[in-house]
Amino acid sequence: MSDEMREHALSFATVAEAYDRARPSYPPEAAEWLVGTSRSTVVELGAGTGKLTELLVAAGHDVIATDPLPQMLAHLRARVPRARAAVATAEHIPVASQSVDVVVCAQSFHWFDHATALPEIARVLRPGGVLALVWNARDEGIPWVRKLGAIIGSAENATDLSWPAAQSEHFGPVAHQEFRFWQSLRRPELFDLVRSRSYVALLEEQEREELLARVGALYDDYGRGPDGMQLPYLTRCYRAEVRHVVPPPPPSPGRVDWADLVDPDSTQPLVRVPHQAGPPEDSGTLLFDFR
Repeated sequence: MSDEMREHALSFATVAEAYDRARPSYPPEAAEWLVGTSRSTVVELGAGTGKLTELLVAAGHDVIATDPLPQMLAHLRARVPRARAAVATAEHIPVASQSVDVVVCAQSFHWFDHATALPEIARVLRPGGVLALVWNARDEGIPWVRKLGAIIGSAENATDLSWPAAQSEHFGPVAHQEFRFWQSLRRPELFDLVRSRSYVALLEEQEREELLARVGALYDDYGRGPDGMQLPYLTRCYRAEVRHVVPPPPPSPGRVDWADLVDPDSTQPLVRVPHQAGPPEDSGTLLFDFR
């Protein structure tokens, strides 16, 4: 990841509340297509504030949600207390080799260092396991949405962001499915939606306020119903089965911060006791083992 991308990725820590309030969830049928209906062990990478996590846990899946930003995971824990959570990255996943059924990435895969993350994802997947990717993109076929995109940018609609998985030797052919839904937004939610974008978070305050003023003018000019604006989304879903092209390497020495894995308001840990990883002399390495 370049320094510029890293700066943009880290900027979400400053807008976690706006992200949680205004970013949309996902259609339940999209979550079902991505992960399936049978109860699965799922690792979610870049889980953010738990928008998809909530659907997966409600569907009965065993989910461990990871994100590199504690500020985002704080909202996830509040939203989905039944999910197990860890501060971790896609490049160093703290679970044992071939121990999970699905690795899912919602609105996050494009932030990864794919050269490192894709073999690491393949490592943790069982034979027949699936990498599932999903993005929500505004439907700019609607005139006012196209005007909004002209103000805040339309990069999310520009390209197929799943291409690194399609080109990886670690995964088979990529299947694709799309779903549509609408999000109701009043003025405060629309402002939060804009604030939650990484490049907006990095603007100087005056620039950000000028941009929000333009968004407010668009909202005021729009013929709204009683529920505010109806923002249409296209949910793009992808999944590919793992190919274990070489025997799985030894488990990654992912470091686990136990403070991040225990609900401070509960006496019960949110994870099982991890197994010791590696030979006896490597007693400091802990992993999640779902096998």
